Amino acid sequence: MKTQWNFYLSGILYGKIYEEQETKTVSLLDVYTGKWGQEKPFTQEESLFFQKLCSRDLREFFEEKSEYEENIRKAPAGFVTGKGEAFTFRRGESYFQRHRKFPKDLFFDREGIYAVLMSARDTVGVLVKKGWEEKTVLREWKKVYPRQNPECDEFQPGPVWPVSQPKTFYVTTRDGERLATDVYLPLGIQEKCPAVLVRTPYGKSKGTEVYWRFVQRGYALVIQDTRGREDSTGEWLPQHFEVEDGDDTLNWIAAQLWSDGQVSMTGGSYLGYVQWAAAASGNPHLKAMLSSVCAGSAFVDIPRRGGCFNSGMLAWGFAMSERQMRPELMAQENWDEILKTRPLKDIPKIALGHEVDFLTKWLEHRDMDQFWKKNNWKARYQGNPVPALILSGWFDDNGMGTTEALELVKTWPKGTWKAVLGPWKHSGNADYDIHNIYMGEDALRYDVDMLCMMWLEHFLKGAENGIEKTPAVEYYTLGEDCWKSAENWPPENTVSEKLYLAGGQAPAKGDRESCGKGRLTAAFGEKKGAEEYTYDPENPAVHLVDMSENELEVPEDYTKEEKREDILSFTTEKLSSPVTITGELSVLLYASCDCPDTDFFVRITDVDEQGKSVKLADGVLGAKYRNGFEHPQYMEEGKVYPIRIRTTKISNTFQEGHRIRLTITSSGENFIFPNSNTEEGFDSDKVQKAKIKIHWGGDTLSRIEFFRE
Repeated sequence: MKTQWNFYLSGILYGKIYEEQETKTVSLLDVYTGKWGQEKPFTQEESLFFQKLCSRDLREFFEEKSEYEENIRKAPAGFVTGKGEAFTFRRGESYFQRHRKFPKDLFFDREGIYAVLMSARDTVGVLVKKGWEEKTVLREWKKVYPRQNPECDEFQPGPVWPVSQPKTFYVTTRDGERLATDVYLPLGIQEKCPAVLVRTPYGKSKGTEVYWRFVQRGYALVIQDTRGREDSTGEWLPQHFEVEDGDDTLNWIAAQLWSDGQVSMTGGSYLGYVQWAAAASGNPHLKAMLSSVCAGSAFVDIPRRGGCFNSGMLAWGFAMSERQMRPELMAQENWDEILKTRPLKDIPKIALGHEVDFLTKWLEHRDMDQFWKKNNWKARYQGNPVPALILSGWFDDNGMGTTEALELVKTWPKGTWKAVLGPWKHSGNADYDIHNIYMGEDALRYDVDMLCMMWLEHFLKGAENGIEKTPAVEYYTLGEDCWKSAENWPPENTVSEKLYLAGGQAPAKGDRESCGKGRLTAAFGEKKGAEEYTYDPENPAVHLVDMSENELEVPEDYTKEEKREDILSFTTEKLSSPVTITGELSVLLYASCDCPDTDFFVRITDVDEQGKSVKLADGVLGAKYRNGFEHPQYMEEGKVYPIRIRTTKISNTFQEGHRIRLTITSSGENFIFPNSNTEEGFDSDKVQKAKIKIHWGGDTLSRIEFFRE
């Protein structure tokens, strides 16, 4: 018996796979004609077509399907296949894949598997038996596009338009550079149409398949190489020209004969940054943004987080060191040795054999001057609100960029912004487990792409789909492992609370289990005290990441690392009832140091009954920037200074019996370059040890400030 499986991405049918015993054949949609190709054997070439759309190998699914179904028939709570794939049972309807980026979620009934759902940052793929579409999220797409596509005899909420072959144009900037720009148009639409703009430093012809969906839904698609990248002229200086170049590009689009003058932008990371940069220009043609994991300003996010220099982004810097992206350069076998090179500008010459001009230029500007201010889209923002759909996660290493976006939009009218904040890293809606920390069975969503399309349909085409009336914030609380909603960020049902640092019983000799046994307490004390540690730049504490993964904010178990002598720990008593913290935290430290400068790196961790300490949020600040990034103010020995550090965002329920912990140190190898403790900071070949004291009690009330639900 021949079974037909249909593959959809974001509600659009792209492929039909026919299964007959051991034989698999496939017919693919030709997006440029809107016609279906002939049925042919399902080879690796066709599988690559699907991988470009959904980051999964569908042939792998069919090869393993019989084993999956054999396990499912046994109805276990979970199973592991012969190849080591692990799946967990969920609510009697599915098994979801564990410990794998871009998992497969298997939906089943008595007859076996009928659908595979595949989440990603802002798309969702569905592989489903023909006729079973209504049992999946595809039924919701009928609310977005009620009409059936008349050109398709399958389940297809429509219409779906063919895509024109791209034509390349060159947008001339105000200073005479030429930005290579590909334009795709929906074929068959007679009237002018709105556009979706993608500005990318990664190559305008790479990964275009995931953007077809916009053209097929009736939008012009404009993909542009940013200045100095691939076919565009000019200097590649990350983030530096994007306000002006975005403004010029929007004006160019609006002047085209096919354009109705309305533009949205889409994309993540750097592609999110350029959206906010374009919006900062106040350009009247930008009518919407689909902002995923957007990068922020230099001293808040990258490359100078808290004024420190972000060593973790060197993997990205290596990949972007030439005119075309070379991701293979991120995987350096000797990262530990590379990161010890001084001066920093020599790192590329040693590791890559040549200088990296933008890194050299970054290092020439030590403090926040006009060079860095030019990049700050939040500070430069002018004009009216641009309706923004914001996607990010608690463990996004550009999460501070999203924090800046949320700060910017908080005074905008209701319905002009919406945020979806999940238990995700920078790659977004793609993992149930991050570094072996389980995010919960509902960590991934099947509607992110639907929200994006509804946003465009409402703000660019006037569709009354109600998206602007939905909650302004949808966020996921770890510990409870559920999604919640709010109208503000932080949520309106939160209250501001504080936990104060206090001394504790001194540890027994050789016992570092509780890192000095400092306490966090709701009551501040009159009695003053201090805890001291010595920070050695030649032996920095480690930020637990895999440099080659290019993910810098992942949750990790810091239990062993916290035993170091240069990490102070302050911990609550075991909680008698659950405590939910939602939002950013602010850590105020009263500190003294015998050196003119050092860094302060704080982490908030959740400590379970067994003592496992998992990082949830962190923050870092160079001490000399405690009063602002423009003018460094060095410390004097013996003086106590207030140091306020803002952390990343989180929503977490600390369960009964758990403890809340704050750790304090002065380094985070793999995240920031170690501070030399001299006035030269992170870029000095001369280093010295620093003795640092954290003071509490009396008029030095070191504390954590947070929002509690």
